Amino acid sequence: MPLKAILFDKDGTLIDFDRTWGAAGYHVMQKLAQGDEMIFNRLIEVTHYDFERRTFRPTSHMIAGAAADYGKIWAEALGRTDIAGVIADMNRLFMQEAVTTLVPIGNPLALLQDLAAKGYALGIATNDAEAAAFQQADLLGLTPHLDFIVGHDSGHGRKPDPGMVEAFARKTGHDAAHVALVGDSTHDLHAARAAGAVAIAVLSGPATREDLADHADHIIDTIDDLPALLTLI
Repeated sequence: MPLKAILFDKDGTLIDFDRTWGAAGYHVMQKLAQGDEMIFNRLIEVTHYDFERRTFRPTSHMIAGAAADYGKIWAEALGRTDIAGVIADMNRLFMQEAVTTLVPIGNPLALLQDLAAKGYALGIATNDAEAAAFQQADLLGLTPHLDFIVGHDSGHGRKPDPGMVEAFARKTGHDAAHVALVGDSTHDLHAARAAGAVAIAVLSGPATREDLADHADHIIDTIDDLPALLTLI
């Protein structure tokens, strides 16, 4: 069936996860630790952060998880019991840092302009917060070309559950079979398939081809390869 709508994951798909969030994470953890070296080192440990490379290791819950998942872990490392407060502080600080650390993968603006001109409905579905997704879409100039932006706190659940994809299909008025979700993790691909959408994997995140192959309908290297794939579907 021809595709009519394309939903993109954000981190690892449109945004370079390591260069953006690896750099931002270092500063966020420093600020939350407030000069306490022991707390800072605990945050490094529980987030599986590579201090030398300033990146999160492939085993980190930061890569595909949502704040509701890792907020408890950060709160425990900080010795705080106000998990909601910790999550709010994390979101605020990461959004502050993203202004200077945000690095796109390829040229997402040119891609979205091209796809929108061809009549595709477009959206972003991320396990990040909705406010952060809007902020980063604005910074990259993507927002005018998007019909839908959703985060883990938007009321549609979070990936790998299908709620975000189903909400996008409803918003755009297309059957899920005409929708594709493009993402770099099994969370993305599982969400697509659970909704009855097409699962397109990109290899621009931490996961390997072997990690994703059994869960994807199609695999491309980066979003820059998407237009060529669309001519074949």
